[in-house]
Amino acid sequence: MIAFVQGPVAVISGTTVVVEVGGVGMAVQVTAATAAALRPGQPARLATSLVVREDSLTLYGFADDDERAVFEILQAAPGVGPRLAQAMLGVHSPDELRAAVAAGNERALIAVPGIGKAKAAKLLLEYKDKLGAPHGSVPAQKPVATGPAPWGEQLHAALVGLGYAPREADEAVAAVTPEAETQSVPDVGTLLRSALRTLNRAR
Repeated sequence: MIAFVQGPVAVISGTTVVVEVGGVGMAVQVTAATAAALRPGQPARLATSLVVREDSLTLYGFADDDERAVFEILQAAPGVGPRLAQAMLGVHSPDELRAAVAAGNERALIAVPGIGKAKAAKLLLEYKDKLGAPHGSVPAQKPVATGPAPWGEQLHAALVGLGYAPREADEAVAAVTPEAETQSVPDVGTLLRSALRTLNRAR
């Protein structure tokens, strides 16, 4: 098992990040929020989970060990593969998912692309006794790099990189600006999750 990768970020392409480890470029699939917090040339440490398929080996990366643990629980459910599990973490933090499952909140799961009402109901039952209660702790530090661009530019670039039109990205940035203004240092990862929820509701 590859528990984590650490080294300078060589390439960021959408939600694929290449981290240089001992002269080797490790391609890691991450959420948009994690990708937005990284910068080429800056050091990063990502917790990882290797998913082995008959025809592929895919390394998924996470901001911390808690995200990885939740990912592994999510993707083990029937009908949920690693991509959908990571999509859930792209829209909700681990504690938000725990809270949604504990409260039976179908709407929270439906906000994830690829999950409809029927599937959300099944997943709530599947995860009921597996995710546990929200930790209620201070969010773990994201793998941020020094000298980031203003949060609005980072968020806009991340949304465009995910395939949204610049106009949609502008509207999403405007929608989460009130939330950003309540934070002394805007957390781009949290704001990106909020923006994605806004965009998913609009579609």
